[in-house]
Amino acid sequence: QVQLVESGGGLVQAGGSLRLSCEASGNIGSIDAMGWYRQTPGNQRELVANITTGGVTNGADSVKGRFSIARDNAKNMVWMQMNSLKPEDTAVYYCYADGLTDSTSPTWYAVWGQGTQVTVSS
Repeated sequence: QVQLVESGGGLVQAGGSLRLSCEASGNIGSIDAMGWYRQTPGNQRELVANITTGGVTNGADSVKGRFSIARDNAKNMVWMQMNSLKPEDTAVYYCYADGLTDSTSPTWYAVWGQGTQVTVSS
């Protein structure tokens, strides 16, 4: 199994910054995409930003210019720097990763972290 552990959420005033971190561990053969999604009560989980092994990034229009994502393939880690935070960024943020397990018969996995709360006060 592959597990994700997140850290870095919290409470911040509008205009402030937070940095989310996520580390993958377990039976990892490879990690393809890593990224962050967020969810507010009553709404579907939405993509915030993701990054491939090769460093190709994709992000929601609502965070472009404010959030940036990076990863360390050797450490199986991904970070997201969130600047100029707005109250509408308040949500539970989930780390995501997919790839192949490390075995003689690799299987595809897609896993989520436990979620970390980000609250931006006005």
